[in-house]
Amino acid sequence: MKPKKNLKIEIMAIGSELLTPYFQDTNSLFLTERLNDLGMEVSYKTIVGDDWDDLALSIKQALSRTDVIIAIGGLGPTQDDRTREAFATVLERKLIFNKELLQKIEGRFKHRGLSMPAVNKKQSYVIDGAEILENRNGTAPGLWLDTGSNKIILLPGPPHELKPMFDESACPHLQEFKTDYTARKVLKITGLTESKIDTLILDLYPDSPYLRMTILSHPGQIEIHLSSHSKKSQEQADKRVQKLETNILERLKENVFSASGEELEEVVGNLLRLNKRTLAVAESCTGGLLGHRLTNVPGSSDYFLLGVVAYSNKAKINALGVSPSLIEKYGAVSSQVAEAMAQGIREKARSNLSLAVTGIAGPTGGTPEKPVGLVYIALAWDKGSKLKKNLFLGNRDKIKYQSSQKALDMVRRHLAKNKKKKRALK
Repeated sequence: MKPKKNLKIEIMAIGSELLTPYFQDTNSLFLTERLNDLGMEVSYKTIVGDDWDDLALSIKQALSRTDVIIAIGGLGPTQDDRTREAFATVLERKLIFNKELLQKIEGRFKHRGLSMPAVNKKQSYVIDGAEILENRNGTAPGLWLDTGSNKIILLPGPPHELKPMFDESACPHLQEFKTDYTARKVLKITGLTESKIDTLILDLYPDSPYLRMTILSHPGQIEIHLSSHSKKSQEQADKRVQKLETNILERLKENVFSASGEELEEVVGNLLRLNKRTLAVAESCTGGLLGHRLTNVPGSSDYFLLGVVAYSNKAKINALGVSPSLIEKYGAVSSQVAEAMAQGIREKARSNLSLAVTGIAGPTGGTPEKPVGLVYIALAWDKGSKLKKNLFLGNRDKIKYQSSQKALDMVRRHLAKNKKKKRALK
């Protein structure tokens, strides 16, 4: 197959489990990203179960409408692993036994002190004319097949097997079909709604087929994905994205917390470290999520001193020194208690900054005066404090995550503001 200007690519995720609510096809996201890096766009994504007729029909459709088919899963040793056999049947090619491949599979079991089950022998059969893609992390080999009109890649389903196999064995084959130079950038934003962002940058939407901008909404943050393609050079692709990025940053200013892929907790961690500040947190409705996110960052012990989950009123009183009369008068979910929690944890940890979160994550516990989603967040430091009253929407998990996101963003904005003040004084 000769290289084409616009290769049509289909990713086919195979397995009946993917058609249930219990499993997600995350492999196709990884493959899409890798293909985009090669300047290739995915035209179709298909999920099909293990039923023979359904699988054969999906393969025939993919062969008729795409140039490259990447099939995921169904290469195991069990009866419901039918990918290899289905492709061979549809392509009218034989499955050829490969003795060397069988010996490698047997060797894997032997290395673990096990005998190879007889069913694993089926994994040593290869579609006639296909090249074997080595699996360093499992027993299911991948396959690369050029039929003349299609390129076909068969990959195992487990991500820890699929990812290195694609990067090391499949990508080199696809490199010859790279027709575009690509550049990508993701801007992460918090503090603005999707509609507000769209209004602010409406006139920046590119009308060029070589430049694309997409806004994606996530709980607690918005992402703007920029991508550029160039037939000429990588430099041209980079410049197109950089120009658009600069224009967006001028409009959205401090609401953009990352242009390099960092999560908000990483950005906050870097700011704390650069400003030589320490942080402690007191959590109620977030149940430790805030501390979890902060400590997910390597080296966070440089700035994160203490986290307390004071879920009950008794814990707020005993662990944080919140006055019982304060809780009795205003309730545990109140601005007064949030501020008291923040001061209490800062004194206890002797940190420069402290955060406190108290609210109603639901689905029960809300009242007309204090509905589900009501969350108070307090930030305290040596010379003052700041309080935010929030009303988040969504289920329990989303409310907890949005609360942690808002709390982290309060720290980010506080440190960034102080940094600007210091610069102005110089």
